[in-house]
Amino acid sequence: MATEQWFVGPLPAGSGETPPLDDLESGAQPCEDPSWSPPPGGPGNPTEAEPEKDVQGQLPQTPTSTPSPERPAPGPRPTPPRLPLDTLFSPVTEQLCYLLKKADDFQSYLLYSRDRVQKEQLAKAMPTFLQMCEPYFLYLEAAARSVPPVYGALQELIRKGLLEISQQLTLRLEQLVLMYASFGFVNLEETDPLSISCFFCGRFSISPSHEVSIFRYCAPAAYTASRFPRYLYKKMRWNLETTPEASSQEQDSHVDYYFLCYRDTWEDTGKSPANSCPQIQKLWSIGRWVPLGPAEDDLYSWILCPQPPGDYQQLLTIGFEEPSHMLATDLLVQILTGQAGTARPPSAAGPAAWAAQES
Repeated sequence: MATEQWFVGPLPAGSGETPPLDDLESGAQPCEDPSWSPPPGGPGNPTEAEPEKDVQGQLPQTPTSTPSPERPAPGPRPTPPRLPLDTLFSPVTEQLCYLLKKADDFQSYLLYSRDRVQKEQLAKAMPTFLQMCEPYFLYLEAAARSVPPVYGALQELIRKGLLEISQQLTLRLEQLVLMYASFGFVNLEETDPLSISCFFCGRFSISPSHEVSIFRYCAPAAYTASRFPRYLYKKMRWNLETTPEASSQEQDSHVDYYFLCYRDTWEDTGKSPANSCPQIQKLWSIGRWVPLGPAEDDLYSWILCPQPPGDYQQLLTIGFEEPSHMLATDLLVQILTGQAGTARPPSAAGPAAWAAQES
């Protein structure tokens, strides 16, 4: 049976068979590879190698002055081409559109459905929907804030884009929860264990032993249940978890709490809103929770305490304009960086230090 040829080109040696080994050792180059040469001292001539011949059987001309080309030294690897920002953000924006579509569905059922039972079921599913968004927040905040700025100006563009997406979803979820609360389906009271007073907005690391978790209150809440300090309301909370290093003698992690708060100035001065300018009613600041008791080792006092008392240590006065969700966390990172000294990596230095590095 004849076999069909699967190769292209003339057969070697004109007979369709593999050339004998003697022909290869005498200088014939396999597959027309000019870089191939027989090993010195081969079995054909163990003491002296015969000069190679070209296809016409002539000796190749050796240049007299030009040395043999040397193999160039390996240089730096070429930088892979950078993808456009639209391509980089495509998977992120697709997930954002999916979550925003889910939020729109929750809102549509609330506004246009006449089935109250269905609305109550959706309100019960609200915490599940917020938890479904948590991995997305984790990715956005960690990718934007925990990665060192290795791409210069491009890193700042990526960071800003990711944080703007995180802020957009945060405000949409806050609006959705407030809408359900206005219809009486969701409770915003912080003392109620079943309420949705705040929700998780991401976590990032500022050093190998420090992680920051972000929470946003759907509506301004009193700083403590006892309303002390007076006229102080919180809007955001950050949990700073410190994990002891291997060389440290401490074994347990420690959590500090930081808040974005505003002080209602017209309540503090006793003036009514009608006699006060609306723009200067709320003085915004960032501060730290200062525990006032009970003692950490007194379990019985903790059981009887409805809410641990605490004070507010103001660290930064922002002004009468509320900072954006993204800017507030940027300010907190700068505060923590200043408190921690130089032990933190460059990624924890905040946008000011990043801009200094890029310039």
